[in-house]
Amino acid sequence: MYKKVYAKFQKDSIEREKFFPYMGEILGVFDEDLILELLRDCGLWIEESGDRLELGTLQKDIKDGVFCFVDIETTGSKPNHSSIIEIGAIKYHGGEIIDTFETLVFSQSVPENITELTGIDAGMLADAPSEREVLQRFRKFLGNSVFVAHNVVFDYGFISDRLLRYNEPYLLNPRLCTVELARRGILSARYSLGHLNAFLGIGIDKQHRALSDAFICLKVFEIAQLTLPNHVQNIQGLIEYTRGKKL
Repeated sequence: MYKKVYAKFQKDSIEREKFFPYMGEILGVFDEDLILELLRDCGLWIEESGDRLELGTLQKDIKDGVFCFVDIETTGSKPNHSSIIEIGAIKYHGGEIIDTFETLVFSQSVPENITELTGIDAGMLADAPSEREVLQRFRKFLGNSVFVAHNVVFDYGFISDRLLRYNEPYLLNPRLCTVELARRGILSARYSLGHLNAFLGIGIDKQHRALSDAFICLKVFEIAQLTLPNHVQNIQGLIEYTRGKKL
């Protein structure tokens, strides 16, 4: 759904009279106000301008945007057969951290290899809130900010798929990948979060825990921004820039 909606906007605004019938067919809802409410509740940043609609990321300069750096720890790589055991997120605006989100998530069991990697075991999760509750709280925290992660396809997709499991709508937030951003502006032998943490001198000792990894992601973002071309000014331009060819 994200790809369909995003493709409809592309890099320009769209006429209301074309947009609402199109979205009505997808959502099964034809009331314009309700369509906008549903999309915004899913994180899609839409701005109205007369008889046209456009992505809010086209209007906002990077310095004025709200970015949410996200990392999750899971019991496996496939959301159909695995679950989230920790979420960490950092909201960032104007060069400053403005809020954080961190919680363990209940799971009856944790594979041994995941415990070895993260230090999280089932005993630590026994009294943690349910995955559904955490996802609802996280979505409220995220709002319509830009979802940023290192390999964003995994974190964004995993969270969205787990939301669907609970009959919650898919995420529609704008998204940005710091792996791709780093590849465009930082010359490095590797682009894993652990390698960049050491290579760039970020110096976070505690890795493979959600909030710590989200913070490393934020620092990679800050460093990569120093190399942005002058023509990359707004948020949508930054998102498109990360989708270009690597150095």
